[in-house]
Amino acid sequence: MKARVKVDAGVCGFKTLITAVTDDGMNVDLKIGSDCDTIKELASRFQGKTPINAYQSISPEKESDILTISRATLCKKGCCEACAVPPAVCKAVYVAAGLALPRNVSMEITTVQE
Repeated sequence: MKARVKVDAGVCGFKTLITAVTDDGMNVDLKIGSDCDTIKELASRFQGKTPINAYQSISPEKESDILTISRATLCKKGCCEACAVPPAVCKAVYVAAGLALPRNVSMEITTVQE
């Protein structure tokens, strides 16, 4: 199965396209394209860990390799720890492996005057 996630990360203006593919429903290969240099480095680090075991990634027994690699890369670069790309990678892996349904996610972010 193949899953594709398009991410518009917000105020930074960077866009990312994530493609997750699996032939066996468990081991997922990733292809990530982005204008962001930090996400390009993140994509490179994921390539060193692919294929990603989707079942291990979703297990409560051990933290996901996706989140571990993302945290190490984003923190090292001083990037926003709330970057929307890492959870989008997780969702792409889950959908490709049939562990989640392909549904859009959205956030509406505003300031509130008291």
